Amino acid sequence: MDIRGLGYVTVESTDLAKWQEYGTQVLGLMEHEASDENTLLLKMDERNYRIAVEKSDRDGYGASGWEVANKEAFEQAITELEAADVQVTSGTEEEAAARMVQQLIKFSDPDGNRHELFWGPVQDFTHFVSPVGVSRFVTTDLGLGHVVIPAPSFETCREFYTDVLGFGLSDLMQVTFTDDPAEPKKRLHFLHCNNGRHHSLAIFECPIPSGCVHMMLEVEEMDDVGRALDRMEAHGVKLSATLGKHTNDEMVSFYMQTPSGFDMEYGCGGLVVDWDRHTVFESSSVSLWGHDFSVGRQ
Repeated sequence: MDIRGLGYVTVESTDLAKWQEYGTQVLGLMEHEASDENTLLLKMDERNYRIAVEKSDRDGYGASGWEVANKEAFEQAITELEAADVQVTSGTEEEAAARMVQQLIKFSDPDGNRHELFWGPVQDFTHFVSPVGVSRFVTTDLGLGHVVIPAPSFETCREFYTDVLGFGLSDLMQVTFTDDPAEPKKRLHFLHCNNGRHHSLAIFECPIPSGCVHMMLEVEEMDDVGRALDRMEAHGVKLSATLGKHTNDEMVSFYMQTPSGFDMEYGCGGLVVDWDRHTVFESSSVSLWGHDFSVGRQ
């Protein structure tokens, strides 16, 4: 399957006003007009939106929207999903119009994580202007960023993503949360699709009530990361992990909580990989420096 990138994500929220403030004034995203009052669309580049926040009776992650190149690739993806006995639901014309795409399908992984696959985004090419002065988000052919989702049925999920959806393994980790030697290690695999971003998806061997460990937005300048830290503090947003640099994708970033309960990684300098020259490895350390996640558990 030829997935080109993470095109959009959907988020569920009991309070769209909180997400409007967080998205525009903390993340620095631009609001795009939605078709109804129960949806908030957040724009970060030439696309009409990259994050769709939908009014719900719960707070949590919604779905990951994966992009293919054209109608032929879309139809081929459906054929491959059905051959693997994956239940596929076709999006209605109204749903495609709301997502601003030509066509979409919906399906879930073995642990129930929701996905959408689409082709042909509708774009009005309105210039992105951050309301708080973010210079630029790193997107284009790399997709909007990445998501890390829970996969307690780890082996089954890993095979689903690699064998059915066609993701490649970038690298892997085994992590624990405490110094207790009796705590079981939890696997974390980083997966790439058909672009140079180090990972567009990662799966974590642990249940997460919100449905997402974190998602990541990448900006172009380190100053944009620092200013986001200031805005986080000014708006009373909870810090989840301090500023640091990851060992695998080399991202310099910090983590903060979203209004929907999962974390947002906000960083710059992410690795762009030539997959023909890449060697898969296991990291025994999450970061070269920083990234103290204990602050988020205090």
